[in-house]
Amino acid sequence: MTEHSRIRASFEVPHELSDRRLDQAVSELMPEHSRSRLQGWIRDGQLILNGRQCKPRDKVMLGDRIELDAEPEVQVTWKAQSIELEVVYEDDHLLVINKPAGLVVHPAAGHADGTLVNALLNYAPEVENLPRAGIVHRLDKDTSGIMVVARSLIAHTSLVDQLQERTMGREYEAVVVGELTGGATVDAPIGRHPGDRKKMAVVASGKPAVTHYRLVERFAAHTHVRCKLESGRTHQIRVHMAQVRHPLVGDPLYGGRLRLPKGTTEELREVLAGFQRQALHARQLTLEHPETGEMLTWETPLPEDFEHLLAALRQHVRELKSHEF
Repeated sequence: MTEHSRIRASFEVPHELSDRRLDQAVSELMPEHSRSRLQGWIRDGQLILNGRQCKPRDKVMLGDRIELDAEPEVQVTWKAQSIELEVVYEDDHLLVINKPAGLVVHPAAGHADGTLVNALLNYAPEVENLPRAGIVHRLDKDTSGIMVVARSLIAHTSLVDQLQERTMGREYEAVVVGELTGGATVDAPIGRHPGDRKKMAVVASGKPAVTHYRLVERFAAHTHVRCKLESGRTHQIRVHMAQVRHPLVGDPLYGGRLRLPKGTTEELREVLAGFQRQALHARQLTLEHPETGEMLTWETPLPEDFEHLLAALRQHVRELKSHEF
């Protein structure tokens, strides 16, 4: 860690923060840092009050001097790799990308490198000093689409808050098995599957999860839907749509065996059998810019394999109608 990368700040406690806890006061004075990060610096003696080390719960008074001289921990130990990224938007605080299907977001067992994090460390090296390299939400390996990465501490804190407060808007496109007659909301808690650790499931002990879906286009035995998340649980859309008996096309975990509609042509059979990932694309992202407060929205087009799937389903409908006459 170089000397210039240290975090330094000095404040006098203003009237409105007098008689507050130290950790509460500094979180008001330095909102770009999370409360837990500030508490850690207080305990380590890197953030001091009137020249002495204190506890997070100690009270501050008008005119007290707060000083910070901290060395941010290097949050990641993964290596930078030159992996192509499709950047939709970037500034000093945010990096918005269109993630392709097949790209793992975070290194884990079985995927030590070749991930989005490795690409980020190469494209934006400053993220090495951020928790989880700036990743605040994930897309599954085989889900394509838009996601945001923090490039600064103030952005990381803001994005995490927006996710927790459910003010970040996220919409997805999906193709599900079966003909839906209308949109609906699935409000069902999600937790680890009791019998399969690789899967999630609707379980009473799970965390609250809400998915809204509406129809975009109906086919002979499938439906194109648009899903909006209130929460962001692991595999949420995949689990919720399977729960209402309309799993995503191609989903290897929750889709079950391949189901072919009546009158399926050989062309459609090949497309459905060849679609080897869940038909899910993160289409739109809306958030408040962490510095300016401006509400921003980005959209990404459907990837080629998703468009090819929709085209095959439309063609099947046309063929069925032509046989009616």
